[in-house]
Amino acid sequence: MAVSLKDPHSGGIDELSEINVTPFIDVMLVLLIIFMVAAPLSTVDVAVDLPVSNAQPQPRPEKPVFLTVKQDLTLALGNEDVPRTALQATLDQQTSNDREQRVFLRADGTVAYTELMKVMNLLRQAGYLKIALVGLEDTGQAQAVSTGAPAAQP
Repeated sequence: MAVSLKDPHSGGIDELSEINVTPFIDVMLVLLIIFMVAAPLSTVDVAVDLPVSNAQPQPRPEKPVFLTVKQDLTLALGNEDVPRTALQATLDQQTSNDREQRVFLRADGTVAYTELMKVMNLLRQAGYLKIALVGLEDTGQAQAVSTGAPAAQP
């Protein structure tokens, strides 16, 4: 608390009831500088020169084909289970032999990457080269991310 010596002849010391904001401003300026220095460091990524895509966004098909790899590594086409040996025939039946149709591939989070690649190779062998990987956004909605490339070679 600060004091003021206004009139030494009055015999008393009056208290000054105003807040001294100088230390508060100093602290705020130091915090501002810290945040200005730390903010760019928190958004540093690996520097990559990505190519620019000029492709038009693809319209979503009326009836997308979803292939799901379950936790126990079984496959499901839509809501029906499909054995791996009958995948090509079932896909041909569902797509009316249209191998240019995009297949949306979903997998349980516990499925290993090698198992997912095996399924992608099955799709490639069946002639379905347009594969889109499906994931979840932070908002909880499903999002399809197109790989833009054929399935990986074995």
